[in-house]
Amino acid sequence: MSKTTKRSIIISLAVLSQIQLTNCSTDNQREDLPNVILLMADDLGWGDTGYNGNPVIKTPNLDQMAAEGIQFNRFYSAAPVCSPTRASCLTGRHPYRTGVFFANTGILRPEEITIAEVLNQKGYTCGHFGKWHLGTFTTNEKDANRGGPDQPEFLNPPTEHGFETYFSTESKVPTWDPMLKPVKFEKPESAGFGWNYLKSDEPSLPYGTHYWSPDGMVTENLRGNDSRVIMDRAIPFIEEAVKSDRPFLAVIWFHAPHLPCVAGPEYAAMYKDQHFKLQQYAGSVTAMDDQIGRLRTSLKQLGIGDNTMIWFCSDNGPEGKDTAPGRTGGFRGRKRSLFEGGVRVPGTVVWPKVVKHAEVNTPVVTSDLMPTIIEAAGAEAGQDDRMMDGESILPVLKGEVWERKEPVGFASSNHFSYNGRQYKMVDGNQLYDILDDPFEQNDIAKDHPDILERYNNDFTNWYESCRQSFEGKEYGTTSLKRVSQNYPEMNLRE
Repeated sequence: MSKTTKRSIIISLAVLSQIQLTNCSTDNQREDLPNVILLMADDLGWGDTGYNGNPVIKTPNLDQMAAEGIQFNRFYSAAPVCSPTRASCLTGRHPYRTGVFFANTGILRPEEITIAEVLNQKGYTCGHFGKWHLGTFTTNEKDANRGGPDQPEFLNPPTEHGFETYFSTESKVPTWDPMLKPVKFEKPESAGFGWNYLKSDEPSLPYGTHYWSPDGMVTENLRGNDSRVIMDRAIPFIEEAVKSDRPFLAVIWFHAPHLPCVAGPEYAAMYKDQHFKLQQYAGSVTAMDDQIGRLRTSLKQLGIGDNTMIWFCSDNGPEGKDTAPGRTGGFRGRKRSLFEGGVRVPGTVVWPKVVKHAEVNTPVVTSDLMPTIIEAAGAEAGQDDRMMDGESILPVLKGEVWERKEPVGFASSNHFSYNGRQYKMVDGNQLYDILDDPFEQNDIAKDHPDILERYNNDFTNWYESCRQSFEGKEYGTTSLKRVSQNYPEMNLRE
């Protein structure tokens, strides 16, 4: 980032703490505060939606969102894997600042200021539903990847970050019957990818990942479509917020179509003519899409559809292992890659009261969600010493002209990139014109050494600022010592 690196525009909690909650709940003030819903798919590729041209997978509700609201043609996840992207959504900061370098790595540090904590100060009730993947829920028993007595340092539920309630898992679950897996696989060669849905009399085993709430492990209403299981908890939360006349933030992070992919009977039947893996994959995507339609219908019935802002995106590009059928839309790379196919994902937002339909080609990243929503909620803002990587794109939502001030920095697994409106630097020695060459086929680094050098210098400055945040410049080292991490060393160009 350049010498004129912007400092974060973030809510000053010291200022907001002086605002009386009762002042935020009067009729006029409540009417002006938008409700906010953050929807996220897991491993959904840019080319896996109907509105982005998929010829097989049916996503009518996402297609309707794109047709009614803003369709972002260059929407980026902050990372090519899930946990870091999720951290960016909640903080507006690149995950390298917070130590969420990769999946199952680090935690969302308690010292970070999240969008939920900020909106709490405006009277919002906040709930998380679905995949959390930013810490664990128990130190008493083995759960998922890291939960249990052996790694107590990772205990970090959403209630530590401004959420009043949650119905969440630490990590992945099957997309149908999320708590179960078969005793015997019909297609052993596909066991890592998924399986045919379990019949009612078919023997099964526990999958090993559980749903948790503030009251402990959840054991009821966990059969069938996992996206429906999640929405069965999110919609009552929304209904209660409306009943209480409180604005709300509902973070709904689906597991679909992350492996293991399992399509229920009606969804498998929809794709019966497709090969096994596409049948399971497509079925799980359409099952998720149905629940998005259900959500939007509920909002209309509750009379709050017009002033509810709904964001949808994926946490990264499609899985690349086991010949997974997800599509990038032709973009180079897949999940775990910093080429476009690993981080350019479906992105759309609807907010009928404000947003008119448009296609937007300006780069937008998941780190932009927090500053945008904060500004839309009219939260009191002030300068503090925390660097913010996201930028508010509220002008875009209002139909105004907007361009990023800085390119977007990416870093993951010893790879890095710096992505601007036109040019993109990759690993310090490659340069692409993303406008003319979106599929990154023609490296033009030798033709534009000045641009390559500038992007390398700016990226190095940005990366070092992330290091300073990680090492405690902004809020100390308590969590750094707790989780015991080192900052990744990159082979940056001098």
